[in-house]
Amino acid sequence: MHEILYSIIVPAFNEAEVIAGTLGNIQASMQQINTHGELILVDNNSTDDTARIAESCGAIIVHEPIRQIARARNAGAAKARGRYLIFIDADTRVTTQLLNESLQLLTSDRIAGGGARVEFDVEQPFFARAILRFWQTISRAARLAAGCFVFCTAEAFKQAGGFDEKVFASEEIGFSFRVRAWATTHHQRFVIIDKPGITTSSRKNKSPLQILATMLLFSLFPVATRFRSMCFLWYSCRHQS
Repeated sequence: MHEILYSIIVPAFNEAEVIAGTLGNIQASMQQINTHGELILVDNNSTDDTARIAESCGAIIVHEPIRQIARARNAGAAKARGRYLIFIDADTRVTTQLLNESLQLLTSDRIAGGGARVEFDVEQPFFARAILRFWQTISRAARLAAGCFVFCTAEAFKQAGGFDEKVFASEEIGFSFRVRAWATTHHQRFVIIDKPGITTSSRKNKSPLQILATMLLFSLFPVATRFRSMCFLWYSCRHQS
């Protein structure tokens, strides 16, 4: 029996249409890595065939009955056997190069965690591209990981308290701050990989007015993230992300 070095955790709610492609992409990248890992699908109370399809693809299935992205990620981490954890959204594609780079950073013992530069899978309108560039600048400068791709050591995850289950959105921001602080006290760093980046679904890109309104709301009233009703962009749609 080989030691499991890393665990990839994919939270999913009603992702039957895309989950086979996502898991196939991850597995293809994993096969090119010279270390042993496991692939965990967290079924976040789906009402479609997400879990069945994921199981047929060979993923380890974990069920989280309460629909909340932070709980789903934490549930996957609780079952993970790897020393390193990588969280990937169900509509996000990862390359072998990015997976390998993330693991090399983690195994160096100098990096506690991080994220990657985000791009959308299709060309976006001008305003949407401007918002994305703004996020990329903030992410790199403030070292904040986007939720579609987060990696860390299992130790840092545990010591930082995992993802905050009191919030329904922006949980990756608080997580980045906490792991970054933990890393500093342990003479490590939290980094954002610029190249290669991550490609995620353009469905995450809501209308410009919705994005601006949500950014303003969360900036002025961070407590809004604690209410599901205030996080309607994430929970009023069919998918979780």
